[in-house]
Amino acid sequence: MAKSGIIKLNEISEKPTRLIVGLMSGTSLDGLDIALCRFAGAGQDVKAEVLRFETVPYSESFIADVREVFAKKTVSLEKLCLLNAFIADEHASMVVSALKNWNISAEEVDCIASHGQTVYHAPKRLHGLHGYPDATLQIGDGDRLAVKTGIITISDFRQKHAAAGGEGAPLALYGDYLLFTSKSENRVLLNIGGISNFTCLPSNDDAAIISTDAGPGNTLIDAVAKKYFGVAYDEGGALALSGTVNEMLLNEMMQHPFFSESLPKTTGPELFNTDFVDNAIECCGQFSLSNHDLLATVTELTARAIADLLISMQMPAATIYASGGGAHNGAIIGSLEKILPKMQVKPLSALGINPDAKEALLFALLANECLAGEPQALGSAPAITMGKISLPG
Repeated sequence: MAKSGIIKLNEISEKPTRLIVGLMSGTSLDGLDIALCRFAGAGQDVKAEVLRFETVPYSESFIADVREVFAKKTVSLEKLCLLNAFIADEHASMVVSALKNWNISAEEVDCIASHGQTVYHAPKRLHGLHGYPDATLQIGDGDRLAVKTGIITISDFRQKHAAAGGEGAPLALYGDYLLFTSKSENRVLLNIGGISNFTCLPSNDDAAIISTDAGPGNTLIDAVAKKYFGVAYDEGGALALSGTVNEMLLNEMMQHPFFSESLPKTTGPELFNTDFVDNAIECCGQFSLSNHDLLATVTELTARAIADLLISMQMPAATIYASGGGAHNGAIIGSLEKILPKMQVKPLSALGINPDAKEALLFALLANECLAGEPQALGSAPAITMGKISLPG
């Protein structure tokens, strides 16, 4: 007789090690990150290892489908409903294929940790609607993932954070703290995905741990690269490096109220999109920019927003460990090194973790904490465990 889901969950929680598949699909919409992770223990005693990793690219039709409901105030309710199921089915198929390629059976995996696909992020600071709370929405139904893969699935992590008084983001704080805190080194764990965010981890236990979004990451860079160069992204930052930063446009974009808001703060493509760039160009009258100069300026915005925020926080000398797609952009990394000469910038691989796998790993860790951990009290962040559990049967 098959064991009930609750009994199986209890057995998984008491195992000395757990095998978890972490899934991450970000605002860049480039593909699904799939990380097969092994965890020993939980909480501050946790040990994590990425055993396998791959990014499965999305098809153009998939991206077009998601963009119909992505970061828009008004969408087809029917399309949103259908995509909630469709994305889960697509992700399930990708997971099944990856496990087959890795010669891992579904029975060997304790659970899947699915971030889902963010389609709208609406903290109170942005929506400004009286009486309505902070909200965020990720789709890709966890029940369908569980049924289609036959694996317990933990999903929808951001909702608990918002319910407990946060904004639903950034959640990297919890994983960064548990995995990367050092007693001998001040660290900044920087992730440059569609949006850039970082966690400051001081070596001094008495100093504040801060995790926040900094501003746009690749979301504007990719949009400009696609619109003006016909490519999905600026590989290595080569196109931006061949242009010249326009300081007038850069300064105009940096006037956006988000950059002066108090910490922690979150943002998304709802704010930082091509309309934002077009409005800034109109305000400062820089209509004659070359395509290369425009891309160079938008790329510099990502770096400047990160650097300026770290400077304003009066960060002591620290090492920045970079991950996400933007960590491969030479224009961004070069600018950070120039603006922050007292900080070393290294890839996360220097700490033994594939930089591209970090976010998938972090959501796998949140699932591990949901199964076997305790709420972590980290400064003003909600002391919670996160994730909704879906059983396959």
